[in-house]
Amino acid sequence: MIFIQGNQYQYIEHPAIGGKAKNLLKLGQSGVHVPKWAVLPADFLAEVFKHVSSIEHTKDVLHAIDRYVFPPVVHAELNELFADVTYLAVRSSALDEDGRQHSFAGQFESYLYVKKEQVLERIKDVWRSVFSERVRSYRQANHLGPSLGIGVIVQEMVDADAAGVAFGINPVNGHRKEKLISAVFGVGEGLVSGELEADHYIITNRLIDRQTVRKKQKMVFNARGAGGTVLVDVPRINQNDQAVADEILWQLDELLEKLRKSFGLYQDVEFAVQGENLYILQTRPITGLSKLPDPTSEYVVWDNSNIVESYPGVTTPLTFSFISQSYKTAYKIFVSILGVDEQTIHRHPRVFANMLGFINGRVYYNLRSWYHLLAMLPGYSLNARFMEQMMGVKESFDIPESYLLPKGKAWRRILKMIVKMYGHFRSLPKQRIAFKNLLDRTIDKYKRIDFQSKDANELMNLYLHFERTLLHQWKAPLLNDFFAMIWFGLLKKRCEEYTKENHPNIHNDLLCGSADIISTQPIHRSVEMATYISDTPYLKQVFLRETPEDIWQFLLYDHLPESKKTKQMIEQYITDFGERCVGELKLETISYTQDPSRFVQVLKSYVESGITTAKTSNQIEEKLRTDAEAVMKKALRHKPFRKWIFKKTLHRTRDLVSARENLRYERTRGFGIVREIFTYIGKRFYEEDILEFDRDIFFLSKEEIFAYIEGRSLTTDLKSLVAVRKEEHEHFQQMPMTSERIDTYGVVYQSNDFYSKSKIEIADSDLKGIGCCPGQVKARARVVHHPNEINSLDGDILVTTSTDPGWVTLFPNAGAIIVERGSLLSHSAIVSREMGIPCIVSVAGLLSRVKTGDWIEMDGSTGEIKILEEEQERHQHG
Repeated sequence: MIFIQGNQYQYIEHPAIGGKAKNLLKLGQSGVHVPKWAVLPADFLAEVFKHVSSIEHTKDVLHAIDRYVFPPVVHAELNELFADVTYLAVRSSALDEDGRQHSFAGQFESYLYVKKEQVLERIKDVWRSVFSERVRSYRQANHLGPSLGIGVIVQEMVDADAAGVAFGINPVNGHRKEKLISAVFGVGEGLVSGELEADHYIITNRLIDRQTVRKKQKMVFNARGAGGTVLVDVPRINQNDQAVADEILWQLDELLEKLRKSFGLYQDVEFAVQGENLYILQTRPITGLSKLPDPTSEYVVWDNSNIVESYPGVTTPLTFSFISQSYKTAYKIFVSILGVDEQTIHRHPRVFANMLGFINGRVYYNLRSWYHLLAMLPGYSLNARFMEQMMGVKESFDIPESYLLPKGKAWRRILKMIVKMYGHFRSLPKQRIAFKNLLDRTIDKYKRIDFQSKDANELMNLYLHFERTLLHQWKAPLLNDFFAMIWFGLLKKRCEEYTKENHPNIHNDLLCGSADIISTQPIHRSVEMATYISDTPYLKQVFLRETPEDIWQFLLYDHLPESKKTKQMIEQYITDFGERCVGELKLETISYTQDPSRFVQVLKSYVESGITTAKTSNQIEEKLRTDAEAVMKKALRHKPFRKWIFKKTLHRTRDLVSARENLRYERTRGFGIVREIFTYIGKRFYEEDILEFDRDIFFLSKEEIFAYIEGRSLTTDLKSLVAVRKEEHEHFQQMPMTSERIDTYGVVYQSNDFYSKSKIEIADSDLKGIGCCPGQVKARARVVHHPNEINSLDGDILVTTSTDPGWVTLFPNAGAIIVERGSLLSHSAIVSREMGIPCIVSVAGLLSRVKTGDWIEMDGSTGEIKILEEEQERHQHG
């Protein structure tokens, strides 16, 4: 049999009838009303070329098709099957057509109202379209290989009163609960070709939203020609009628649900209506769902404007699995401190498990979870808007009923929380000291351990003990962060009130010059060492000529007093600050402790740039602080009570902000121990041939590592798993940076756009951010993505996405600092204030507007930035 008839279901697995024909067979099996049809399989058509297998050129192939004569049996079967049919439709059914990924919609030829004596020629025409330029372009655009072959469908032509397309979802907006039906008068060719305007019907939960249009024309049988179609006018009285009746719409609604269950996929259905009868002409899966998020599913906003400072760039699975667990545990403790009862905490485990997200390898805050955590606090039920404003939450999310307390109970809880928090605030200095002492004892103990002598099980148990000892004692840093945020806000508010908003940046200036902030000590110590080296001629020559690795080896084995002293200074620095480096909170980072030559590179760059104590020492921060205090003193003259309140507020803020930065360094020290433990687990896995390289350990999650050690691993071939992860990691590194703010619907990694700027306000005119340290600077911009890219800025303005403490090596010779992301309490803001370097953070669209070499003018007080195009042209032609 050459033709496979639509009612012979035993052929449903036939390999060469094409996607469209297979779908028609399945429709028939499902009891759907399909016009009589048959298909000429692709393998039959391929027989034509058996005698011309040497044909290489498309032109020769087309000539072969033209010359081909169908066997008489084809005529016989065709006439027998469609004996009672006057006109036919001839359609394509390519082997890769109407699939889940690629529909090939409109790419192949299709013919309507074909007379039986013309069918064989039309089959050739469809067959010939496989080699058309548009099909070739479609394949290239979708990265598809050569054609797999084509079948051709011959189908009874329905002389339709109306026709259209019905979608199992709304393909315009991705709404999975809506069905979209488009219809026109006449046959559907006028709709799919785009020639005619169509009615649109959106059905949601059996409700119809009718969007009818004036339909002036319709496409019908061309009675005067040799078949085919023609456009005719619709009588004026009928032009505003619905193309199809509600009864047909209800049938389509039910049919789309039925086909979704039958096919397991949302369907795109072509239909025709003749009288009161509904015919289904074809169906195919809706393609492009991977690009259509579902707006009816859970909505989440992701933000990394602050956390990018701690986890810049692409992060490894081990780091993310570690910090995700840490956040989960820490914030359970935090809300418990703030008065949330244990029952509420246990009722919402997913909130704490989803504090962070991993978007294209980058760490983000899940604002939905943070918002729900905020809603757990006792005061939320009483004044949600105030708490949202205080916490800086800009998005609204549905709050589970179980979070909300009756007002009476909420008042009791909040009073209890206030009393409790006052006690914590009073005892915070003692808690900070106790935490620091515990951390010092624990780290000293772990520093004395010979990790090289430990096997994987012992290293795992060492980590678990470290986690139990410290992670559950993280109360002091969490409380300090909370109080720092509140007091910083209070200081800003009181400065605005007392100065009548005439000094918008004064609260920042008042925080300059805090000598107790640990973040500036690495800079001062590094500059002191660089000065000593520069003042010692033979050492200076070594640092200028040799590589960092050779310099370190030289210092290890040279016995001259100056070399010994330099080595001792470096070793003491690494003891004190060996974990303070670029990406210090990423476990995969190689710290100065692990490789001292990396710190030697910093000193080398200082020596090469001529950075010395004499050139960097200045009193700018002291002057800023003194001037700000003078302004406040004048504003509070003859107001003793306000003056007393202000002094208390300023003292508390300075203490909390300094402690915040110092406690963050304690976290860095703790991360250093975790880094060391997992580095040695990697060495053990490499020695036992579990991994290809020892540093491959960072491409596994913490749970995967421990599961492999303890016999719970779902994948025992870790080498293959790591290979997949490394390939994906490399892919993420090559991709553009994801947006600072991202909104997603439903399954996060499905369909959502991680590069949308819809959540970011980007100014078309001059750029503006948050001024952190005053000063007006006009200089060239230097865009830096990683501090190791350059050795010196030579007075240029440092322009970057975000910074972490490791970036401070570039600060001393920067004319100013502008950072795309960050806040007033971010590291770059605090350190720039300490060093008196003009700084602006949180500049939306910065890197898309500013390029290296651009001349810009910035004001660290107002946060305003101007790109000086005339200045740039002058220097280019000067």
